[in-house]
Amino acid sequence: MGQAAISIPEKIFFKIGEVCDIVDVQAHVLRYWETEFPMLSPQKNRSGQRSYRRRDVESALRIKELLYDDLYTIAGAKKKLQVELRETNRLKIVHSEPKTREYLKPVEAPKPIEEEFELEDFEEEITEEVFDQPAAQFEEVVALDEDRQEALKSLASQLLELREMLKTTQTSEAERHLRKY
Repeated sequence: MGQAAISIPEKIFFKIGEVCDIVDVQAHVLRYWETEFPMLSPQKNRSGQRSYRRRDVESALRIKELLYDDLYTIAGAKKKLQVELRETNRLKIVHSEPKTREYLKPVEAPKPIEEEFELEDFEEEITEEVFDQPAAQFEEVVALDEDRQEALKSLASQLLELREMLKTTQTSEAERHLRKY
């Protein structure tokens, strides 16, 4: 039973109400699924509210598909998801050498400097040569194609998610530390 493609908004964290709207189930159903399916494990923020990541929303959608469309039991859906997770982990291929992209260019190693210089020598050269030049001379405009833009957006999204995870971890560690004393 094919289900219409559901678009998940480009966000790092989702509240339980947002996930309920996307998955089209009630909150108590999501909370129950969290107890039954270990791959659905939202973090809790400082106030104790659930913060679902994109992979949690994708897991919830897959769980709903297995339970409601494919008519699996809870136990059957668990087994099916575990098999799928094992298969996706097995399919990952690690290349010994990373593929170079057309926007990555080889760079020559710097040549060793044989003379010794003092910092004052450079300061005088920099102030005279660099700062007297118009600023436009040093601006370089780089046009990004769609692949580069998507890669940068993806990287930025992952970095933001990591930052939020670190904040949450640091907060919980600080609270744990305070409880000790």
